Amino acid sequence: MSQKPPVALCAADAPLRAKPSVYPEPFASRMSGRFKRPLGDLFGLGNFGVNHTRLAPGAVSALRHAHTKQDEFIYILEGHPTLCTDEGRTPLAPGMCAGFKAGTGNGHMLHNETAQDVVYLEVGDRTPGDEGSYPDDDLKASLVDGKWVFTHKDGTPYVTRA
Repeated sequence: MSQKPPVALCAADAPLRAKPSVYPEPFASRMSGRFKRPLGDLFGLGNFGVNHTRLAPGAVSALRHAHTKQDEFIYILEGHPTLCTDEGRTPLAPGMCAGFKAGTGNGHMLHNETAQDVVYLEVGDRTPGDEGSYPDDDLKASLVDGKWVFTHKDGTPYVTRA
């Protein structure tokens, strides 16, 4: 029997995502210092995801990436991250937000270059057939049956070690 979703909860008290990163190595270890709490999953949301994410000093939100079909949105709750996009570096502060329209190819990520934690909400849809491109890394992502599959840009799979 599945557990009934909560009516409400404190976002900071939600359980951390079980696996810190879905990226293959050597990329997964670059996500050290990023802690995601998948809020949307707790409520059984299927059309979009919501994460309460904390970045320790020096951590990044993701590899710089762009989606073909998934729109993304972030809202800064605490701290002062730097948004890195094709336009350059943009300092953000609490109360600021940014959106990333699918299909633009504009890679984006947050970098915490400060000595304090950054906390933000990230929202993204779950459109089937989405792909992710990574302009700074030899990586391509494809959403297959609700799970991300990663390959090199030439389509060669990453070798996983047991």
